[in-house]
Amino acid sequence: MNLLKQKIISEGNVLSDSVLKVDAFLNHQVDPVLMQAIGEEFASRFAGEKVTKILTLESSGIAPSVMAGLAMGVPVIFARKRKSLTLTDHLYSAAVYSYTKNETKEISVSQDYISSDDVVLVIDDFLANGQAAKGLVSIVEQAEASLAGVGIVIEKGFQDGRDVLHQHGIRVESLAIIDSLADGNATFHNEEASL
Repeated sequence: MNLLKQKIISEGNVLSDSVLKVDAFLNHQVDPVLMQAIGEEFASRFAGEKVTKILTLESSGIAPSVMAGLAMGVPVIFARKRKSLTLTDHLYSAAVYSYTKNETKEISVSQDYISSDDVVLVIDDFLANGQAAKGLVSIVEQAEASLAGVGIVIEKGFQDGRDVLHQHGIRVESLAIIDSLADGNATFHNEEASL
């Protein structure tokens, strides 16, 4: 997706060989025009899947998921990372390890919002080691819902997240795949565009 790649090039910041900061348009400040295009792209890629719900993780997955939900005409559910006074019983939960934060968090979704009748599309902002996506897929499985696949805004192709998901037969659609962040440059899969 060229618009996303251009944003990464112009506004992204490579912090190390494994960390790309995209706070200017995705993880802190949100570019709504870009999010709309991302939502439409996910809707196009998963058009034949009869998706009934989109599942994401708070908070960076919410903006692209809401736009995909708008384009597809389906509700968006986000798994919570924090305990809540109103979200205590009848939950689907999964443990998710964050390499960036070096901690494991339990994510939760109310059983009221996903059922065995649903076809769920999982969307997340990044795919690195696949732990967040695996946690979300676990919630879909606990609900005995069907999984349409996993949509990723930015994939770190040099990490093993895609392989982890493919080993479980999960379809992965990434809008931008980065092959390397070496020497302060983002190099995209099959391209020579750099940051």
